[in-house]
Amino acid sequence: MATPRAETEDQGKLRFQVELEFVQCLANPNYLNFLAQRNHLKEPAFINYLKYLEYWKEPDYAKFLKYPMALTFLDLLQYPEFRKELANSRCAKFVEDQQLLHWQNYIRKRTKLGQCGTVGGTQGEGTSQQSQITCTLSTQLTNAPVNNSLTAHNSK
Repeated sequence: MATPRAETEDQGKLRFQVELEFVQCLANPNYLNFLAQRNHLKEPAFINYLKYLEYWKEPDYAKFLKYPMALTFLDLLQYPEFRKELANSRCAKFVEDQQLLHWQNYIRKRTKLGQCGTVGGTQGEGTSQQSQITCTLSTQLTNAPVNNSLTAHNSK
């Protein structure tokens, strides 16, 4: 029986890069649909690999992720129901739509915070009042209900 060899520094770097790239691919619902349709998400070895990759949630590793939503999908992939539903293209499309809506809402909130952050700055009295009005309007727009087709899609 052969004894396992220790991983060299170059092999460790390569493994890190490969695993980082794979974890980031998990942020793409279309890729998850691809994996599910080819039954990879049913293979015990693949499921164990997904469990192993949970170390990416630790801050020392998560800081390297460009797409942190991949960690949410990594969590969801631990559930057999989620893995099963991903084989359905409509489900994957719904997940992708929800992801895009999340990003849009995030950007609107960040924009609102950026505008409201200047209220207490070195501006004059009139400019501060105008900035406060902008923040109020921005808040109202951000909190306005969004009419989209996803609610109809979800009820089908």
